Amino acid sequence: MKSYRKELWFNVPARRGFINITPQVRQCLRESGILEGMILVNAMHITASVFINDDEAGLHADYDDWLEGLAPHAPTSRYRHNRTGEDNGDAHLKRQIMGREVVVAVTAGELDFGPWEQIFYGEFDGRRPKRVLVKIIGE
Repeated sequence: MKSYRKELWFNVPARRGFINITPQVRQCLRESGILEGMILVNAMHITASVFINDDEAGLHADYDDWLEGLAPHAPTSRYRHNRTGEDNGDAHLKRQIMGREVVVAVTAGELDFGPWEQIFYGEFDGRRPKRVLVKIIGE
């Protein structure tokens, strides 16, 4: 069995944003040489997420509105976490909802996706570099 590991770095200039990272993940898969196995993609920061869904701008705007309705950024005083001097209590909750990682099967050297599926990095407390881990195991 082979193993491959790579860190992808992202710096979203806004507080929140979504990036389609499927091309970078596919590149990692090509670099790995693995044809059959599993790929793990996870955000290595507690205010960011990795998830799978459709690459459609309206859906992403709906996600942003929905998440902001569930855990609005302001007023920052509503979050006990922010008493530590932070202002990102909402980002931790948004990450919990959207998830930490995804696992995708690899078949014949390709991501084994359903129709329209893509991998996204979700940022909820941006404006600084953050990592995403790509770990692939298989043959």
